[in-house]
This record gives sequence, C-alpha cells and structure tokens, in this order.
Amino acid sequence: MSPLLIVILGPTASGKTELALQIAGKFSGEIVNCDSLQLYRGFDIGTAKTAPSLRRGIPHHLFDVLDPKKSYSAGDYARAAREVVADVSLRGRLPVVVGGTGFYLRALLEGLPDLPPRDEALRARLVEREGRRTGSLHRVLQRLDPAAAEKVHVRDVQKVMRALEVRLLMGAPRTDQSFATPLKGYRILQIGLAPDRARLVEAIGIRTREMFQAGLIDEVSGLLANGLTGSEKPFESLGYKQALLHLRGELSLEDAITSTEIETRQYAKRQLTWFRRDAEVHWLLGFGTEPDVIAEGLAIVAKQHEALSRD
Repeated sequence: MSPLLIVILGPTASGKTELALQIAGKFSGEIVNCDSLQLYRGFDIGTAKTAPSLRRGIPHHLFDVLDPKKSYSAGDYARAAREVVADVSLRGRLPVVVGGTGFYLRALLEGLPDLPPRDEALRARLVEREGRRTGSLHRVLQRLDPAAAEKVHVRDVQKVMRALEVRLLMGAPRTDQSFATPLKGYRILQIGLAPDRARLVEAIGIRTREMFQAGLIDEVSGLLANGLTGSEKPFESLGYKQALLHLRGELSLEDAITSTEIETRQYAKRQLTWFRRDAEVHWLLGFGTEPDVIAEGLAIVAKQHEALSRD
C-alpha cells in the first residue's frame, strides 16, 4: 500500500499555509516547505515564513536550512525534499508539501533531467550581455531553443540564463523530461487554491503593506549589517529587491511598496498559469483561510485516507 503525500499549491497570498496547518493537524502530518526563499535563514518577513511560535507544534522541514550566500538549485531541493518526505512517511506521519515555487514542486514530483553544472565563466559573459541590452538573453534563447524560451518569462533573468547556459553547454535543445525520474511509491494528492482574482489582488495589497509595516526594511538593513552585500540570490525576490533599492536611495518607501505589490500580482498570475497545466490538481475556489475551503480540503484528504484503508 502506497503512503499518501499531500501537496498544497497556489498563488502567493492564497492561504496555503493555513490549509496545510489544518490538514497536518488533523491527520498527524508534518509540513515540508516548497518555497525557494523560505529555505534561507534570515529572510522571514518578506517570505511570509511561519514563525516557530505559530506552527502549532507541527514539525516543519526545509525552513531556514540555507546560508543566503549558498547557491541552490531545483535539483538540490528535489533531492533534499524526497529524503524528508520518505523519512516522514516511514515514521507513519503524513507529509504535507506546501509552497508556490512551481519549478521546485515539479522537480520533486516529476524529477529533472541530468543537466550540466553551472559554468561560472559562461555565466559571467551572459550577465555582461544582459547588462548591455536587457532582454537579449531571452531573444538568444528563443532563437536557439524556442521550446525552452516559451517556458520562462523574459523578466526572470536567472531562469533564462540557466536555460541558455544548458543549451550552450549541451550543444543542442533538450527534451525536458528525457532523463527525469518521477517520485514513485506514493499516492499523491495535489490541492490547489484559486481565490477570486479581484479578492486575490486585494489580499496581495494588504499583505504587501503588512510586510513593510512589520519591519521588512529593518530586516534587510540587519541582513546587510551582518555581512551580506545585497548581491545574494534571495535579494532578487519580490519585496527584498525593493527594500534594498529603498535603502540605497533609489526608491521612496511608497514606490517600493507599490512596485512590490504590482510585481507580486504579476507573479501570482504566472503561478496560476504554471499550476493550471497540471490536470491532477484538485482546485478549491477560495482562500485556504476560509472555513468552507478548509472543510472541503479536509474532506478530500479524509476521502483519500478511507480509500487507502480499503486497499
């Protein structure tokens, strides 16, 4: 009998954390992070990381495990998350994977092909080229590997650069899943949250202002005071890059808040587009904080438990 694995996914500010806590609390579960930024120590406010005091005694895994100076890939995450999921299941507990980083989730569930490692010299040349002409890397990728270019947004320079790096190092376009190894041995239940668009936009606006009011600027200032330079990967994320620009005098506080809100709305739209490609997701129309949505989510998991007990 294959053990159950729960995945809670959806756009930012949709209430994934609360639904995951409710499910984990009801079914003896443990939370497994699938947010690429919540892996990093010190990046708390801007990532909406659940404070230890608010975790309701539920074990949380893959939070605060990385030094901000450390590079980390989706493949690294997949290997670590698969080990955690296996350990949780072996102890008779329910793994509840929660987060909005679609590429990391794909790496965990579907696996990734065997790709060449980073080439720092090549990356330096690519960074220089993008610096001279914004969007040039995506245009080159479109010419060399149109299928890969379609899957990454022109503004996501890191993903564009990695896709182009892989194409150049391999010498030919690749088939994404040609060497991927899917996660096996589990009955996987994916639950997606899809709130009304207008209400999600409102929630993003509220969360953004709450982040800055809660001390995001001070958090970034403290990170810099403790030896970070601002060039580390987590500073490329929404909220943190705007806070950094504000501290450097390049954005007013109000402009930093507005920019964060606008870009977060755009990001949420891309998240939904990514997740809706997966026909296996069971969608709940609302926020994970709403009683009716929580009840529906718990009922779906209970039904899966009953099916497992009959097998």
